[in-house]
Amino acid sequence: MALTIATGFVVDDAIVVIENISRYIEKGEKPLAAALKGAGEIGFTIISLTFSLIAVLIPLLFMGDIVGRLFREFAITLAVAILISAVVSLTLTPMMCARMLSQESLRKQNRFSRASEKMFDRIIAAYGRGLAKVLNHPWLTLSVALSTLLLSVLLWVFIPKGFFPVQDNGIIQALCRHRNPAPLPIWPSDNARSRT
Repeated sequence: MALTIATGFVVDDAIVVIENISRYIEKGEKPLAAALKGAGEIGFTIISLTFSLIAVLIPLLFMGDIVGRLFREFAITLAVAILISAVVSLTLTPMMCARMLSQESLRKQNRFSRASEKMFDRIIAAYGRGLAKVLNHPWLTLSVALSTLLLSVLLWVFIPKGFFPVQDNGIIQALCRHRNPAPLPIWPSDNARSRT
């Protein structure tokens, strides 16, 4: 579960570094100089972001009782994944950008790149139109946000909650009653065993 959550954190650092390096390459710098300048410019931000994310996970390590046992491995896995991501984005990613990116590779576009670029442009244009509508109707936007908050509070009140949710654990229980109140032996008696 921690690795699934860490996916967003892991790729985020490298994406920021690659974007900064490719920006310098588009300005006309050589790939090696762009990699050094781009990684150096964004390095402190990635380091501070990494330590702040790990600091958020530290309280999970010191939780006691069963909650601590459940979340200790989660916190360690997530912290290690974030730390490795920062190291890779500050070492391996700039090196690969210096070797693999160039102005020609950024300019070259195949059919798939052109089609995806057009699709992204349409998505950005639709987002801009939607954002303009939302900003032009602030009272409607505020009322939708407040009604969503109210509905969330109502759901929180009425939906059953618990540390472990009620679930089917695959156990079947049966109750058997006999008309005769005399106890029925479950196991054969010693006499019956000795006769066989």
